[in-house]
Amino acid sequence: MGTQMAIDRIAQAPTIVSALRAAEELAVEAGRDPGVRTLRLLTAALAGDDDIIVLAAVHALAEMQDADAGALLCELLRDPRPWVREHAAWALGQSMPQTHAIAALIRLVAGGGFTGMLAQQTLEKWSSPAGETLVVALEAALLGGWDVAARTRLVETLGLVRHPSADAPLRRFAFDTAESDGVREAAIAALGQRADAQGQSELERQLDALVDAGGRLGDVARLALIDLDPPPAAAAREGLTVAQLFLHADIDPSLSSAGAGDNGGIATLLVRLGDALLSTDDAPAGLDGAGVAVTRVLTLSRGSVQAASGDLLTVAGTASGHVYGRVPLGTASTGSAAAWPLRVAARRGIRRLLRAAGRVDVLHLRMADVGSLAAADVARELGIPTVFTVAPDPHSVIASMDRSGALTRSGFGAVDQREHFWFRTRLVQGLAASASHTVFFPRPELARDMRELVGIELDEHPDRRTVVAEGVDLEVIDRAVAAAAYPGASPDLAEMLDALPAERRRLPLLLSVGRLHKVKGMATLVATWAGSALSERANLLVVGGDLDSPSPDEREQLDLIAQAVPEDAWSARGLLIAGHRPNDVTARWLAAARLGMPGRAAPGGAYVCASMKEEFGLALLEAMAAGLVVVAPDGGGPATYVLDGDTGFLTATWDSARLEEAVDAALDRAAEAAADSDGDLARRARRIVADRFTIQAMARALAPVYRGVAAAEEEIVRAATGIPA
Repeated sequence: MGTQMAIDRIAQAPTIVSALRAAEELAVEAGRDPGVRTLRLLTAALAGDDDIIVLAAVHALAEMQDADAGALLCELLRDPRPWVREHAAWALGQSMPQTHAIAALIRLVAGGGFTGMLAQQTLEKWSSPAGETLVVALEAALLGGWDVAARTRLVETLGLVRHPSADAPLRRFAFDTAESDGVREAAIAALGQRADAQGQSELERQLDALVDAGGRLGDVARLALIDLDPPPAAAAREGLTVAQLFLHADIDPSLSSAGAGDNGGIATLLVRLGDALLSTDDAPAGLDGAGVAVTRVLTLSRGSVQAASGDLLTVAGTASGHVYGRVPLGTASTGSAAAWPLRVAARRGIRRLLRAAGRVDVLHLRMADVGSLAAADVARELGIPTVFTVAPDPHSVIASMDRSGALTRSGFGAVDQREHFWFRTRLVQGLAASASHTVFFPRPELARDMRELVGIELDEHPDRRTVVAEGVDLEVIDRAVAAAAYPGASPDLAEMLDALPAERRRLPLLLSVGRLHKVKGMATLVATWAGSALSERANLLVVGGDLDSPSPDEREQLDLIAQAVPEDAWSARGLLIAGHRPNDVTARWLAAARLGMPGRAAPGGAYVCASMKEEFGLALLEAMAAGLVVVAPDGGGPATYVLDGDTGFLTATWDSARLEEAVDAALDRAAEAAADSDGDLARRARRIVADRFTIQAMARALAPVYRGVAAAEEEIVRAATGIPA
């Protein structure tokens, strides 16, 4: 194709998503023809006003593996455009070590954030060929006047350098009582990864002393000692062990934190799915290899350093059942968007738990986030095959913003620096490519969407691709609907409704459940409702978010909600902001929205999902199972189960006028359903869920995927070791 033609293809791409895919071709061409003219073309592209071409040129330079191209990449670390500096730090990881870039990369690491994570990742890749140089540079940098947070990041980076010369400074930082606790924790955690260091017995004695002293440093030292121990021998077990994770949630069997921070539908899904997998008994008889059924599920989520040690004992000692392990991330709850700098802590915590578990047959990854990034590294190290659920995220968001005009080529760089679109799309591709099996959500045009948005052809290797619908636990919903007939079934909701003016207690409820995040569209829904006649037809109940200690994302949405309806007017206007609630409580509120609460809410409410995108929509399925008429995005998974104009209404949720129209129509349809004593619509909505979208059906679909991956891996191991089948 040639470099110039590849640049032209990016410029002529009809959408931003297709331009991002075309950027890969430019990198290939630059690597194929790393000549003087290619360098000249890329240098000229860097000066253009199309941000996507600029960033494509940055990554193409890295593929040239050329001294002049490397020198130009080093210069870009000082570019006045911060998003160019960020991508240069990332792209340098594809090249051989560039001595002139080390100091600039160290400064970026010290600065933290997503850019710092990318710079640290590049330095880690360089640590084998240039380890001693990096140690000297990092030690010199640590002589500077950095604040505690920056010093902590630099010491963490020093711990990633495997060269023996890093051992002494790490011990000095770890056991120097004059150092800050943050710096000491980083050094102690790093020492736990250096089982081959000289003087290990003395190191273990010093760590034991810290454990005896107690406190947080003692907890970190205990984990470091565990890391230094050789992995336990994998006990012989019948059946499969499947691991799954989501690090941006506090997952527990009771789902007590559902809806707070990033504790959304995925947390509920993992708890219910893990239980359902253990109840799946349709494994074929006589299957060779790792076993005939899933007998142990390991669900990993975030947690405290103190809890992590106890979890390791539980995981190691549990031969069957659903067991939970927490990964200490060394910080308070952090949303997924801000968690990228926790890559190293996440990787160490995941590795620790998977080693403690003994044999893990399959690791299922579901999102292009820091947890999956770290877990994929661990899976490669430990030889665990992965299954990856591929969703066009952030591709769908990019496409939606492109269509609405919120994202342009000339403004892409600044938005990408905030949303990390480029990195996340590449991460999706990498996770899908390295997975032993890929899973997809059903979509009306799945093959087209995967091809056009993600660049995956579904008809290639069909034996390693499976479409699996997510599912909900109907028993929870059915119990809630049955309980709704009894007074006192939802006392918390009754109390909130009692605070409304008397005239508003005759109105039905519009209900929306989800995280308080801009992608979920809660503020858009509130503004649409408050600024239209909808507020005269129904009260609005928003369930989700940590109202006591909101994350930055939640705070942003709460501020936008307050702009639409001042907080002191919420009750008077009929707006109920309830915060997160346990899953069973939310189920009862869904039933109350449909059936009403005498004297507090009229029957005939509706459910509204105003998400910018919804890959599938578990809360929507729960609402339909409760018999509610729903409003949902017209793209993605909801179109596969919402009967538009009947059980619900599909719309462009990002368009306030169209959202209002759909909600208005949903209230009309819900009123018709409430007047129908036979409850036909509610029964049909529930039947759709019962027939195709239960958690049990999801488990039955995934179990053979896991068995197939485990059996195939066993054959690979046999072939690699020469063991006859």
